[in-house]
Amino acid sequence: MSRTRAFRPTLADAERWFAGRGQKPFAFQREVWRAMRAGESGLLHATTGSGKTLAVWLGALLRLAAPESDAPPRRARATRALWITPMRALAADTVLALREPLAGLAGGAPAGCDVALRTGDTSSSERQRQDRSPPAALVTTPETLSLMLSRADADTTLAAVSVVIVDEWHELLGNKRGVQLQLALARLRRLNPGLVVWGLSATLGNLDEALDVLLAGRPGRVVRGRRPKRLLVDALLPERPGRFPWAGHLGLTMLDAVVGEIDASPSSLVFCNTRSQAELWYQALLDARPDWAGAIALHHGSLDREVREWVESGIKRGLLKAVVCTSSLDLGVDFAPVERVLQVGSAKGVARLLQRAGRSGHAPGRPSRVTLVPTHALELLEAAAARDAALAGRVEARDPPRQPLDVLVQHLVTIAAGPGFRPDALLAEVRDTHAYRDLDEGAWRWALDFVLRGGPSLTAYPDYRRVVVDADGAHRVADARLARRHRMAIGTIVSDAVMQVRFVGGARLGTVEESFIGRLRRGDCFLFAGRLLELARVHEMTAWVRRASGRRSAVPRWRGGRMPLSNELADAVLARLAQAGQGRYEGPEMKALRPLLERQQRVSALPGPEALLVESLRSREGWHLFVFPFAGRQVHLGLASLFAMRLARRAPATLSISVNDYGFELLSATPVDWQSVRDRSLMSTDALLEDVLDSLNSGELAMRRFREIARVAGLLFPGFPGAARGTRQLQASASLFWEVFARHDAGNLLLDQARREVLERELEIDRLRAALERMATCEPRWTELQRPSPFAFPLMVERMRERLSTEKLSDRLARLVADLERAA
Repeated sequence: MSRTRAFRPTLADAERWFAGRGQKPFAFQREVWRAMRAGESGLLHATTGSGKTLAVWLGALLRLAAPESDAPPRRARATRALWITPMRALAADTVLALREPLAGLAGGAPAGCDVALRTGDTSSSERQRQDRSPPAALVTTPETLSLMLSRADADTTLAAVSVVIVDEWHELLGNKRGVQLQLALARLRRLNPGLVVWGLSATLGNLDEALDVLLAGRPGRVVRGRRPKRLLVDALLPERPGRFPWAGHLGLTMLDAVVGEIDASPSSLVFCNTRSQAELWYQALLDARPDWAGAIALHHGSLDREVREWVESGIKRGLLKAVVCTSSLDLGVDFAPVERVLQVGSAKGVARLLQRAGRSGHAPGRPSRVTLVPTHALELLEAAAARDAALAGRVEARDPPRQPLDVLVQHLVTIAAGPGFRPDALLAEVRDTHAYRDLDEGAWRWALDFVLRGGPSLTAYPDYRRVVVDADGAHRVADARLARRHRMAIGTIVSDAVMQVRFVGGARLGTVEESFIGRLRRGDCFLFAGRLLELARVHEMTAWVRRASGRRSAVPRWRGGRMPLSNELADAVLARLAQAGQGRYEGPEMKALRPLLERQQRVSALPGPEALLVESLRSREGWHLFVFPFAGRQVHLGLASLFAMRLARRAPATLSISVNDYGFELLSATPVDWQSVRDRSLMSTDALLEDVLDSLNSGELAMRRFREIARVAGLLFPGFPGAARGTRQLQASASLFWEVFARHDAGNLLLDQARREVLERELEIDRLRAALERMATCEPRWTELQRPSPFAFPLMVERMRERLSTEKLSDRLARLVADLERAA
């Protein structure tokens, strides 16, 4: 990989390197090596821990050694390979994995054959060193690659890149970070038309589309490296699942069983779906086993980077017995010592379950096992269904975004801040991506005008005239201050403003969202980083804390806590319910759930793939309607709001709404004729778009979405380090932009994008339409209840949870369950 010393590994060298480790390469690894050496691009889809990294990395080395790829770089030393990782947490581990085979292939450490790391965590001195002497291969993130494109010498420094590997492509495919990467790849292809690009994934349901997005329609090869690997999916069975479940009613009552599983295994990961849940379970495990202090740890994305790195190192070295974690450990770090994975609550998707199962047995030939810890009885049903779907290979697809103009606007300023651009040439480059292949001239001209003068409404403000046109026609960012602000804000990851959490003595613990700290007063206690903390003071975006000894505490709640049930898992759940309806209870989970499902059948009915369950009930609260489409929480929110609005059009009524992953409830304090549900008129897809927008506070939803779009497009500057702007400031600024555009620039395409993203991403309009169409064709199973059914009860609890404190809710539920059990 260096012109000062020949480093030209061959296929035979790769085979010998494996033999020296007492191994033989798999057929899919050899296939990738040959394809990459021949200059082919593609996508490798293989199980976690099966050897994907060695397949593409050794293939990259073989490609770089091929004579036809040996175009002279513009500098004596140049970076020739990029490894893109979606998470900074993975980057350091990836560098170690890539360095391992180099010396063995070369018969000693070759000069110039180096791998370096460059992310937002890389020190300025290390970046300067890399600029003086570029590494042959660079491990980086989409954001840092875009930052490199914003340098004036970007075309020179990146011209020699001839291989790009995108790790965990499924994590980027369905979001704006993936679009950001698509634009960067288009620029690299312009600099080197022979660029070889490979993606890696372990969990994807739409491989052909994923390949098309990665290669922008160019021919490529999909290599399926899924070797037979034992996958074990089971569940911890509660002694008394209960016949009237609700979310959280088991919860920590499963603690003793979890302690037993951890105790019986040398090393375990305990996955939780939210950071709040992880904090609670970590503290509960320590309370149950104080002797595990120092042997178990906590890991989630809001903890300080040094803490996370210490935990990751402890797992890899086999020093930790268990780690309670979130999706922060979902991806590719190789934790070979881990033998058990426990999942607290349903994973809600097949891909996520497979990803987490792969954290155990993370080596060729070793089985992967994941054990579900149910937080309510119906999650036993999800466990059985998830096993069915996983073994059948029914994995969720990731839908790529189409033409997000906020990302395009950011990219225009990025290139203008770097080498500059000419519009015609850059338009052709932008269209050489899947996301913008159909970009029309009108949208392109609007984007150009927006970066040149801020559109019709912001022309008077110099800060929004970010790009100027030179005398020779080149478009550049001439103001160094604006260029510096832009580089600090590059990226598409948008979240609420966060505050540092630090001990009064000075040690950093991590970050929490500003909105959570804003609800606390001095002296209030909360759980964070596995500790009980007391808020001492808040100053300059830092929450200063001290250790607390009290027992009453809050738990921080971060955004994105609830994940909806995926279509694939929902279909598998309905198939299991259909079997139960025929008296078939196969597997330990279904046998444990049998009393609950038989109770449901006696008082009502069971739904199925072709049967829609609808229940009505009159209680002291009023008139209830329960509908069970099994389409996921987000879709049910849309359906419930739609039904409520259409009913209110016919007769004035005030309806309360409750939703979960299985269905939704409508409640009226006054009599309602539910007969219209029987005639299916509420399920019509006519005028669906207009009705959905009318039924929800779509203006508020669009406003919230616009704040994120405005941040990506560069309208909102989050602030300099140490002086970050608060959430309220950003919200106020976003609201002001929204009002200005709505009044004076009605054709602003960012407003249209906000409305479109609300429909596509938040309301999931396509899934909602599909759910309505399926409901309209299903056999209705209508039951008028005398008391809540086991399926209806959790929806009533969800509604109570919104208006009762934890203590009052607990007392109320205890009485309700006792009454229902007596009646049963």
